[in-house]
Amino acid sequence: MRNVGASRGALRVVAAIARSGASAVSLHRLRTVSTVLCVVAIVLPYVVGSGIAAGLRADMVAAVDAGPDLHVTTLRFGRPAPMPESAIAVVADLPGVTSVVPRVVAETQLGTRGESAVVVGVPRDSLPAHVSVMDGRLFAPNAPNELVMGHDLAARLGLKVGDAVPPFYRNESGERVSRVVGVFGAGAPLWASQVIFTSIETAQTISAEESAVTSLLVTCQPNYRDAVAERLRALPTLGPPGIRPALRARVTTRDDLYALLARRLLDRETLFQLPFILAFAIGIPLVLVTSGVGLAERRREAGLLRAVGWSVDALLLRSLVEGALLTLIGTSLSVLIAFVWLDLANGAGIAPVLLPGAARMPGFRVPWQMLPIPALLGLAVTSVLVFAGSTWSTWRAATAPPAEAMR
Repeated sequence: MRNVGASRGALRVVAAIARSGASAVSLHRLRTVSTVLCVVAIVLPYVVGSGIAAGLRADMVAAVDAGPDLHVTTLRFGRPAPMPESAIAVVADLPGVTSVVPRVVAETQLGTRGESAVVVGVPRDSLPAHVSVMDGRLFAPNAPNELVMGHDLAARLGLKVGDAVPPFYRNESGERVSRVVGVFGAGAPLWASQVIFTSIETAQTISAEESAVTSLLVTCQPNYRDAVAERLRALPTLGPPGIRPALRARVTTRDDLYALLARRLLDRETLFQLPFILAFAIGIPLVLVTSGVGLAERRREAGLLRAVGWSVDALLLRSLVEGALLTLIGTSLSVLIAFVWLDLANGAGIAPVLLPGAARMPGFRVPWQMLPIPALLGLAVTSVLVFAGSTWSTWRAATAPPAEAMR
């Protein structure tokens, strides 16, 4: 019983010291505010950058999951080249193929400032399921020069439904005025912010490649994907027989896209960590100073407590409790600000830094996911910094004679 009572007494002493450390957070408001702000300055860029990187990863994985089994393009002299529409029938006749969707993808520039855009010609019934028209309608299957563009691109060009788009291509087929018939929503994915959807015929006219497509999206029966891919790679050409140079098939499977995606995401996530590295480098001396190094106030406080009988261990425990609360408050505040910034404000201001080409107020949904690991890692790093600053100054004051510490 005597041992139990001694243990309870020790626990009460530890609890009292911890409460004293918690009260120090509200007692020294300037020190608390400055330390919390430094923690936020370090953790917030890391949480925001990691959140956008995780959102990009999720969007890209979802796009690959919803995409075709095979993505087929052609090479001439080892370089990408368009393929004739006759290749559609060749691929569709292969055993195990269930559908073949042709697609034309062409880069272009519009407007007086040369806004970059990607024209995508695709059958109307093969548009991505998550592309929903916010205003207007989709392009008609047989109507030429009807365009459906993203909200962000339309806003930058000052276009709305019904506006005519002056000729933005020059080729031997002549110049034609196009018309905006639809604008898909601001909540569309990032990749759709600079995309113009139209019919295959219109995209072919814009590219001056009549009866040609740039790629085929192939869906296969279960367990036939690899066999179809091997057959395509073995074909001597996807062009007309006897015509040289041959158009060799380049086949990208879903597994290939996953591997490419992993490499690209690793590079991009490294780029997203740069703001955190910069904030970390700037924040180290700030946190060390604000949390206790060189603060006469903390030195006098430790000297006073030593004079009334506090031990060195008790002072260090009090300092650790105070530092833990400060880092927890700063990290929690960082997560809350990051959530408001990315969800309610849609990444306003930070989007053009991490997503090149985005406007300061992005017209698309900024992808993001709030994962626990970045917040926990930020908490761990800032805890080390805060503990280093407060514990060092507390230990120096606690081990000095009380009269000297209270000077």
